[in-house]
Amino acid sequence: MFVILFFTVFAVYLGYELYWKRRNLPPGPCPLPVFGNLLSINSPPPGYAAFEGWTKKYGDVYTFWIGSKPHIMINTYDKVKETFIRDADTYTNKVRLPALDLFRGGDHGVIDSNGVKWRDHRRFALTSLRDFGLGKNLMQEKILLEVQDVFAKFDATEGKETEIPPTFDNAIANVINQLLFGYRFDETKQDEFQELKQIIDAPPELFGKLHMFLAMNIPILAKIMPESLYEAPFKDFRDSAFAFFRGQVEKHRQQIDFEDLESENSDYVETYLKEQRKRQNEGDEETFSNIQLENMLMDLWFAGLGTTTNTTTWALSYILHYPKAQMKIHEELDRVVASDRLITTADKNDLPYMNAFINLSPSKQGLPSLEKKCATMVEPRIFSGILKKRR
Repeated sequence: MFVILFFTVFAVYLGYELYWKRRNLPPGPCPLPVFGNLLSINSPPPGYAAFEGWTKKYGDVYTFWIGSKPHIMINTYDKVKETFIRDADTYTNKVRLPALDLFRGGDHGVIDSNGVKWRDHRRFALTSLRDFGLGKNLMQEKILLEVQDVFAKFDATEGKETEIPPTFDNAIANVINQLLFGYRFDETKQDEFQELKQIIDAPPELFGKLHMFLAMNIPILAKIMPESLYEAPFKDFRDSAFAFFRGQVEKHRQQIDFEDLESENSDYVETYLKEQRKRQNEGDEETFSNIQLENMLMDLWFAGLGTTTNTTTWALSYILHYPKAQMKIHEELDRVVASDRLITTADKNDLPYMNAFINLSPSKQGLPSLEKKCATMVEPRIFSGILKKRR
């Protein structure tokens, strides 16, 4: 009797895993119980081969599984545009993983938050950063100053072998920090920059380990895994990162005149702290909290520094391997810009080949595509009947 019951339950379980839960989804690789397709993604790492193979086998839209959760992969430009631009509002929400609360100390920041908090802080950040030059000539002036500094550092090497990423890191960090705190990481502040760089570089190495990846995506593993292997690394990183940002904020707080909340602001943090004081005077202690500011700073640094440095370094490495393209760009720059001035955004329309190269190089880079998972706020019109509303 027990044997019959066991095989019946086992057959039902296999039927659910192999057919029932997949019946209304696009085709894709068969998931293993509990693990889904995680083992296939990681063999060989970092997983490009798995996705290339699935695309060839199942087409441009397919389903793969991380743990017990299905994920739909979209590979064509037209389908991506139709999904995330024309139907963008449907995918505004983000999937919240339990690990995020360990990482952030709660539902904070803007990259992983949803609803009113996401809307208000996204709008506040965009408005503030635009006030300080984002997308304007003022920002271009700051960038051109860093470009000149980069040229000077490369010229100082006198043709010797040099590491490109550290120079780009420092230049890009200078632009970001001027927006956030109003100052550059010059020679007197290199220790501060190096501490920040260690914080930004830590997550890929710390959380990219297989046991961490599995625990973050398979909740039952996270519950049974020893705290020292899972929860402790999150908390240690969070504490060190927030301690750094908290120190920066408190130094800045001492320089602000809170008696005049309407005076002109010099950077994002000053704007935030003055808005915080206004809200506190009105009895609102939560919307613009200190921990939210620390998470916003972490979001802005993680979104801005690593991605920009990697993209810029990749573009430079890419062009070195294609001398014909390099020659065409050089000829175009000589014709349009010459050598007596720096290139500016005003030259963009006159540099079609260079624009094409800039737009193409990120597509060859392989930037992470699984970092943020979208959750549907309403049933999407494109995948109607497949993806349901999920808040």
